[in-house]
This record gives sequence, structure tokens and C-alpha cells, in this order.
Amino acid sequence: MRVFNRLSLFLLAVMLPWVAWGGESSSPLVRKVREATAVYRDVNVAISQGFVPATPCVSGPDHGAMGVHYVLVDRLNKGILNAEQPEALIYEPLANGALRLVGVEFIVLQSVWQQQHPSGGVPALEGNLMNFIGAPNRYGLPAFYELHVWAWEDNALGSFADWNNAVRCDRQPIS
Repeated sequence: MRVFNRLSLFLLAVMLPWVAWGGESSSPLVRKVREATAVYRDVNVAISQGFVPATPCVSGPDHGAMGVHYVLVDRLNKGILNAEQPEALIYEPLANGALRLVGVEFIVLQSVWQQQHPSGGVPALEGNLMNFIGAPNRYGLPAFYELHVWAWEDNALGSFADWNNAVRCDRQPIS
């Protein structure tokens, strides 16, 4: 019985912080993004504020998808990282033709970052390092840094992974 009690206490000590914290999906960055982008669950609000469609639904090279990216070009060209002001909103196409907000993407062009930070370094948003995407790339963009935040769709791969297996592109209308 004594071994069971010690083992139980050990497991409780190890698991309780994880359960209380809730993993990445309840990270401060995910919470901030969710609060700041709730208004954009209606894509028409995003459009009225200057977001424009930048990609069709982007699917993964071997699994998952990102979705349809709506970008605020003025924000993209400034190179300022702010958890409450993503450069792109990501929507999943639905069968009825609607779009559902699933996440955001923070984007900084490498040239803009280097100009603003001549000493170098990789950009980070609230302690999360951004990923580098070189040129040429599938998006036709110059080299850039990016960070996805799946604030509106759980992602088994992690809240900051590029691809999300729960997001689908097969319902996007063919144009």
C-alpha cells in the first residue's frame, strides 16, 4: 500500500501541472490571439477592415491543411510583431460555401526584418521562434518568417504547427 501511495503522489505531482496548464492550447499567446480575433469569425468583418484573400485553401504536402489565408497587406509590410495583430487570418472552407476561422499566421518578410534588425537574429513572438521560409517557395513570396497559431481549431500536431490535420480543403469551391 505504501508503494501505491508514493507512486500516486509522484504521478499527481508530475501530471497536475500539465492538467492545470492545459497544454499549448491554453498558452498565453493562443488566448491573446483568440480574444483579439474573435470579431473575425465573420469573414465579412475581416474584409471590411482590409483583409484580402491571398491564397486558395492551402493543403499539406503529405497531410493536413492550413486553409484560405486573408492578409492585411499594410500590416505585412510593417514587420511589427504583435500578438493581437496577425498579418493573416486563416479560414477553412465549409460545404455550404461559408468560411470558418481556424487560426492566424504571423508573417515577417526577411528583408523587412533584416532592415529593422541589422544585428540579425530570428524573430520571435512572445517567446515562440518563427519559422523561416526561403525563396523561391510555393507562395511566390520573397523569403519570410512565419508562425501559425491555431486559436480556433485544435491541432493534434500542436498549437503552433504549420499544418493541421483537422482542417480540410476538399470543400473549397472550384473556380
